[in-house]
Amino acid sequence: MTQIVFLLVPGLHLLDLAGPAQVFSTAAHNLDGAPYRLRYVAEQDDVPTAQGLPVRATTTWPELEPGDIVMVPGWRWGTGNPGWGRVGAATASRLAAHHQNGGTVASVCAGAFALAAAGLLDGRRCTTHHELQDELARRHPRANVVRDVLHVTDGRVVTSAGIASGIDLALHLIAVRHGPGAAARVARAMVVYARRNGDDQQIGAMLRHRSHLNDAVHRVQDLIDARFAEPLPLSALAAAGGVSQRTLTRLFGAATGLTPLRYQQLLRLEHAGHLIGQGVTVEAAARAVGFQDARMLRRLRSRTGATAARP
Repeated sequence: MTQIVFLLVPGLHLLDLAGPAQVFSTAAHNLDGAPYRLRYVAEQDDVPTAQGLPVRATTTWPELEPGDIVMVPGWRWGTGNPGWGRVGAATASRLAAHHQNGGTVASVCAGAFALAAAGLLDGRRCTTHHELQDELARRHPRANVVRDVLHVTDGRVVTSAGIASGIDLALHLIAVRHGPGAAARVARAMVVYARRNGDDQQIGAMLRHRSHLNDAVHRVQDLIDARFAEPLPLSALAAAGGVSQRTLTRLFGAATGLTPLRYQQLLRLEHAGHLIGQGVTVEAAARAVGFQDARMLRRLRSRTGATAARP
């Protein structure tokens, strides 16, 4: 029986906790040979959360074995609430001791600061939420902060970006222990669209180019997001936005810095990268995202600095 021990810190984000907990709970229910037992510990019985729903935990740590995982969900940063994000010296020592005894320690979002307080990030590659990366590097200069990735593993210390990326981290740990197929089964049971790779960007194309306020461009992006694998003539996109083709080209460029075609290509590249990272050949990934063959996919991946996988 493998224990997944969640260390709950005051001010924690519910999804930082619930996402990974759901992954391991689903694995225990759906996978043969995956007997996981979830436990929740804290420095106090009642733990306030950033979303206002208090959670209860035990203050007594279980006996830990090397195969167990201790995970620290993140918390809301910079609120001024006294005690939020606080990890005492005794708790930090427990984290360090578990790792020293051969165990795995993981964090989601600001949970990386708890691992850093335990000395577990010194000299190691790590990551955290993109808004906290500079602060982590400033406070802990011996940590090698890797920016704009979903999760990083270095010497049984696993750190991930913010909020929903905890699901990716937990699926990664399932894949390491039980294989990619098992992780895919868990993701499917959870209705997770795709298991993202650790080196995927924290902010995908849909988020990077959606911060504008132009309704017409958003309507066009909605169509491209839903049908990126299909041929989408500019006339059809303009009709979706309720503007002329010329006006769409001008508005789209002003709002996103891209043409509609380039935005569609970025989505295709991202989705192809997910497929290739899960073992799909370049040719099959190219066809799945709408390219006629792999040559265009390889060319675009080369232009964006992506490393083209071998067929």
